[in-house]
This record gives sequence, structure tokens and C-alpha cells, in this order.
Amino acid sequence: MTTDVTTADAPQEAASSAVAAVEAALDRIDASTRPEVWIRVRTRAEARSAALAVDAAFARGDRLPLRGLTVAVKDNIDVADLPTTAACPSFAFVPTISAPCVVALEQAGAVVIGKTNMDQFATGLVGTRSPHGAVASVVAAGHIGGGSSSGSAAAVALGLVDLALGTDTAGSGRVPAACQGIVGLKPTVGLVSVDGVLPACRSFDCVSVFARSVGLASRALDVLAQTSDRPTPLPVRTGGPVATIGVPFDGLGPLDPAFRTLFDAAVVEARRLGIEIVEIPFDLFQQAGALLYGGAFVAERHAAVGAFIDAHPDDIDPSVRTIIQSGAAIRAVDLIADQERLDHLKRRSRSLFETIDAVLVPTIPWHPTLDEVAADPIGANSRLGIFSFACNLLDLCAAAVPIATTPSGLPFGVTLMGPAGTDAAIAEVAARLTGEKSTEPVVEVGADEIRLAVAGAHLTGQPLNHQLTDLGARLVATTTTAPTYRLHALRTDPPKPGLVRVGPDGSGASIEVEVWSLPPEGFARFVAAVPPPLAIGQVELADGSWSPGFTCTPEALTGATDITRHGGWRTYLATLTSPTTSMTRNL
Repeated sequence: MTTDVTTADAPQEAASSAVAAVEAALDRIDASTRPEVWIRVRTRAEARSAALAVDAAFARGDRLPLRGLTVAVKDNIDVADLPTTAACPSFAFVPTISAPCVVALEQAGAVVIGKTNMDQFATGLVGTRSPHGAVASVVAAGHIGGGSSSGSAAAVALGLVDLALGTDTAGSGRVPAACQGIVGLKPTVGLVSVDGVLPACRSFDCVSVFARSVGLASRALDVLAQTSDRPTPLPVRTGGPVATIGVPFDGLGPLDPAFRTLFDAAVVEARRLGIEIVEIPFDLFQQAGALLYGGAFVAERHAAVGAFIDAHPDDIDPSVRTIIQSGAAIRAVDLIADQERLDHLKRRSRSLFETIDAVLVPTIPWHPTLDEVAADPIGANSRLGIFSFACNLLDLCAAAVPIATTPSGLPFGVTLMGPAGTDAAIAEVAARLTGEKSTEPVVEVGADEIRLAVAGAHLTGQPLNHQLTDLGARLVATTTTAPTYRLHALRTDPPKPGLVRVGPDGSGASIEVEVWSLPPEGFARFVAAVPPPLAIGQVELADGSWSPGFTCTPEALTGATDITRHGGWRTYLATLTSPTTSMTRNL
């Protein structure tokens, strides 16, 4: 484990401007040894031009909640003036306008860095069906990276970008998240517009979001939801709290034994969080999922690109060609029959969700190697989707989150599914399962205020809080850091905590912080009075934003006690006999 107390290598918006963030992202891509992640990366001049426009808009006072963030876009989603190829070079065309989902992110201040590799025509969950090469797992050498949004997930997992857009019809926004050890949010179908997205199965397609935390993914989804094309728009932040979760009592047979152990532990954690667990049958989901590839709905794939594939068979991955061309033989009567079957299953699903708030499943049943997929490409793909196929057909939203790692080093994650429109509630509980304590965006401060994150004696009710209030500070939010920090009790007099960033290697945790806002003069006076070994650096919060906040210099960690397991300074103090007797009213 490496300890970073300055956040100099932080891949997110520690940068002071959109231009700085873009330059840093392109430097990381240049240094990367994973070219198969990308189909097209913007030139430095192209990306810098977009970033300059963002910084100019910010200087004018525009509200830009995603300023400083970089984004990768799956190559079946249109970005103006960049080719859309769907991983088939001969299919390429250059759109003149971007998809609404891309426009929404750009208008919020994010900058698109490039287009990512994918399973050709978004047909697959394996990440190996591309002429640009297979995208392997970043965290499990020799194993697949998952598809079809393979490059997007890898770009986030590698820290090359902050956010990535994928698509999800059968699990393509969730399976890659599990294989790469990151977060994948699959919104309610229609919550995010699919205009400008090459269809896979138009009735069930949706745009998905990858990030390294639920907070950051939720922050992006709040922006994307403004493009909703549902007949009756569903605000992303609807739905009550999740109090009851259904867990399958059957259908877990194909689950890898090591994954089963970790899934059982996730269920125990949900109970510890105060959630009631109810056992449910899984046959409803199995029957619905079987309709996606094994029924008549595959005709929609042929309707989207079948004519092109028929005319260019040698340009198509054999598995992709087989699946899509099979749709040509579907009869109208078969499609109507499957629609009726699905309507029946949807009614059963609605009845089920009258008794529970969500369903918890493993995201994938096992994590195959590249060789295993090569040996049985269709069979491996079908097995990978047993827990993900049904979600869109039953009009559910979902959050796929990393939970743990097996003894052999494979990432394991779970997916929480809920009824349409409960996206925020599902994300909130999924975050809690990972240790994140909030997915709510931190309240924005005025243009004449500066945020400050505090984690120790300046918290509300602690002895040094007056140093903030004396300078006119106001409390903006009580939240946590991103799950990439450790907290130490420093050997100082009086005792103070030291917050250090350890990066996205799984060794960090979410630490309680408060975010305060100060007028510029008050902020300057406060910072000038901070003594070593404390320092003011950039701290990443649970929602993915960055704020000036307390860190510490490296020498302070010598002899310090690691108190990360307590989750915060106040909780740690509560374990001491006299937690505040030695504290003074001076820094």
C-alpha cells in the first residue's frame, strides 16, 4: 500500500480547472499500457479546446456541477465529430450532434476524452468480441473485463477518467463493473434519453454510468436524468427508504463457492444495517431473463443492424453475427406471444415489489478467464447474465457495487434492484453496503464562498469548531470522504487526527467529515493559522466532488495510530475514557 498525503496523483477533480483535469487525464492515458481500452481518444488540442470553454463558462458564473471531471463514452453513443463505430470499423459514421446524454454531461462541465472499446454492436457481456482486442480485467489478470461496455469500465477502473457512459440491455452496465471492481448504475429505462444511441434491443436499452464511488455515479445520474424520455418523467430522487430486501432462496446453484461465501456476508451486512431480509423465489427473474436472448426479442437486434451484418458478414465477430442473424427468422406471432409472457411476468414482479423494496443478487455467478470465454463464447455469456438479464425487461433500476475480493484475488460485487423510479433509494443502500455513508450531493456554496472539509477538532461540538464560526463559516453538509482514505490519531499535543488518501486500491474507507463554507477572507485567515503537521489539501467527498480540507504531512504518520475502523474522529473519541479533556481552544 502506498500512502498519498498530498493527493497529487488523484485522478479526479483535485485539478484547479477543467484544462488541468484534461491535461492530467491525457497524461495518464499516454502513460497507460492498455490501448485496447480506447477506439478513439481526442487529440490534446480537441480536448483542451473543450476544457477551455468549460473554464470560460465557469468564469462567467455558469453553474457547472461536473466541472473538473473527465468522461469516456462507449462507442455506440454519438459524440459530435467523433466516429461512432460500435466496434465495427466498416460501420463507422461521424455524427454532427452528440447524444442528449453526452450533451447533458458537457453542459454540466464534464469533458469527453474519447470513445471506448466494446463488444461489437453491444452484443455480449464478455468484453472479448471486438476487432480492437479483448479488454481484460484491471484487477484480475487473465480474466475478462466484462462487456459490452468493456472499455468504459476499464477506463474508470484504471483511473484514466472519472466517469464513463456505457449502455445496458442485458447487464452491460453491471457485469463490467463487477469484473473491474467499480460501481455501475443502471437507471430506470427511459430515465436517461437513448436518442443518439445505436440500438441493441430498443425496447430495453438504457444508458448506464460507471464511477469509482456510488456518490460520484449518482451525481452524474442526477444530471443525465434531465434528458428523460419516459412518457411520464420519473425524477431520479424518488422512492422511499429501502427497508426490506428480497434474497433468492433458489437459483444460486451456478454461483462460484467463493462468491457464495461473499454474497452471504453481504446479506449479513444488510441485516446489520437494519434492513429486513426476506427469502424470495428467483424463477420470476429466470423466466424473464430467458426471453431476452432465448426468445423473440432478439428480432430487435436484427432490426437495428441486421441489414448491415447481412451485407458485411466478414466484418462481424462470429458470436455477434450468429446472435443477431438469428433474429431474422422470428415470426410476428412469436414476438406477440413473448410480449404477452413478459406482461404476465411484469404483473408478478409488481406484486412481489408490493411486499419488498428491493432484490439483492450477486452481479455475476463467476469470473471466467479469457481462455474460458474463448472456448465457449456463447455458453459463457449466457451464464454470466443469469442475474442481470431480467432487470430491464421487468422495468427495474439497479446499482452494481464492489463488495470484497476472493482469496484468489477476484473482485466480487452485488447488484441491488428496485422498481422503476427508485434509483436514488437503491443507490443509497448500495452505497451503504460498500461503506459509503451518503450519495446525496454536497450542497453548493455561493460564488463568494470557499468550502472546507474538516474531520477532527473542528467538527460541530468539538473544541475548535469556534475557529470556524468566529470567521463566519456555515455548515454545508455532514457527509463522508470517498472510500479511499485512512484516519490516524497523531502524536500531537493536543491530539489531532490525520487524514490520508491511499487511493482506489481497496485499503481505504469512508471517513466522517463536515463541509463548511467560509468567505474568502475568513478562509485565508483560517488557512494561515493551520500549524504543521496539519495541512490544507484537496479531499474527495462521498459524492465524488473535491473540497479543500485537512490532510497531514508525511512525517506525522510516524508512530501514529490507525483509527480508520472507527469511521471518524468523534466515534474514536467515544471509545476513550475522557475523549476531550486534553483538547484546547488553540490549533
